[in-house]
Amino acid sequence: MARNLLSYFLIILKGMAMGAADVVPGVSGGTIAFVSGIYEELLTTIDNLDLGIFTIWKKKGFTSMWAHYNLGFLSSLFLGIFISVLSLAKLISYVLEVYPIITWSFFFGLVVASILYIGKQIKIWNIGIVVMLVIGVVVAYYITIAAPVEAPDAIYFYFLSGCIAIIAMILPGISGSFILVILGSYAIVLGALNDFINGILEWNWENIKASFVKVAVFILGCLIGLKVFSKALKWMFSHKKELTLAILTGFMIGSLNKIWPWKKVLNTRIDRHGEEQIVQADSIFPSSYEGDPQVMMALVFAVIGFALIFLLEYFASRKTIDATEN
Repeated sequence: MARNLLSYFLIILKGMAMGAADVVPGVSGGTIAFVSGIYEELLTTIDNLDLGIFTIWKKKGFTSMWAHYNLGFLSSLFLGIFISVLSLAKLISYVLEVYPIITWSFFFGLVVASILYIGKQIKIWNIGIVVMLVIGVVVAYYITIAAPVEAPDAIYFYFLSGCIAIIAMILPGISGSFILVILGSYAIVLGALNDFINGILEWNWENIKASFVKVAVFILGCLIGLKVFSKALKWMFSHKKELTLAILTGFMIGSLNKIWPWKKVLNTRIDRHGEEQIVQADSIFPSSYEGDPQVMMALVFAVIGFALIFLLEYFASRKTIDATEN
């Protein structure tokens, strides 16, 4: 697929949006990929990657290999994700801590709009579609109320966490970050990432070396999990698209419980930095919230999140129309 510099820049921006979503427990980068119109191309590109890449490189040259495997698209997307994760990890952690209701309201509006967008892709409704939708809701809701476990700070667990989390990260409606929370590895992975960033900023070689290994092993797990799962998901979209869309829509509906802005804390724990972290919380009505529920601000930011998805949909549809006309 021929692309110009502007197209690659837009892909980088979509990657940044995916990265920002994936950092937040409860929001899926796969949702952003789907709504922005790059989801199936992402699955196809990842599925096509194989060891033949070296053969084509040797026989036909780097340029042919790059074009054959659509690496311009993939590298631009992952560059955006990488930039976003490195630059926004601290910011998102900050706003979730200081402005929790406003931040969760924004993501709630974003996910509600995504449900409507993905749900309307289902053209045929029958009993099988409804059953898959309900299954998706139940599974996702159960994940949101599951109690996190205590994770070992071991190299193998970083790899395992990457393999499992990446599957969720590319599934619209299932948050890879929240899967990490359930596994108990969210804090240690985010901590390793922040240690790596701080090590670079402070040029502390010991911190860089210790955190780089953990981050690299996690990324390796992500790459292997992504390759294995993308093939299955691509087959589902090719052969059972309506059922797949139904269960993804169900996932997103069920995940709304996690990102409901008003919570009553049930359990907390002290992390490795001595800070209190919420382990379990129940969704409650704003009227039952202890403190200022900030209802008006919550509504404003929910509308902004809702509108953002439809802007993404608009630009994605315009791109499709322009490509068809050309």
